Amino acid sequence: MNMKKILFVFSLAGLMVLAACHNQNAKSQPVQSNVSKQVAAAAPVMTFSEPVHDFGKMVQGEIVKYSFHFKNTGKSDLKIAKVSTSCGCTVGKYPHKPVKPGEEANIEVIFNSAYKMGYQDKSIMLLANTIPERTILRIKANVVPQQGK
Repeated sequence: MNMKKILFVFSLAGLMVLAACHNQNAKSQPVQSNVSKQVAAAAPVMTFSEPVHDFGKMVQGEIVKYSFHFKNTGKSDLKIAKVSTSCGCTVGKYPHKPVKPGEEANIEVIFNSAYKMGYQDKSIMLLANTIPERTILRIKANVVPQQGK
């Protein structure tokens, strides 16, 4: 065989391998089924007017509250199963009754700045029957020392 034929055969073999790999990758990628699209379309949706709240500057030891206002903009009842926080200094309260489509409710957050100093960034995780099932809210504050201490 001459050199041109050998290069042609190797080039052709390389292209076939690349095509086979590309075809295999296309098959292995997940495709969202019509059923899962329908489930997602019918799911409840928590729409917050403000998912992050900044308390600004506050004095160490202060306890502050904020209500995150939301609306169920989905098509089925919204059920919050659990609220957890990133720190024991933060407590979240949530409605235990289902929030119907179009209804509004609040997640109340209480932050205790005792033993905290400087910039604070705390998260509040909501676990609900939404897609995705986890929603994260955040509060921020700049805690400064009390005068005279």
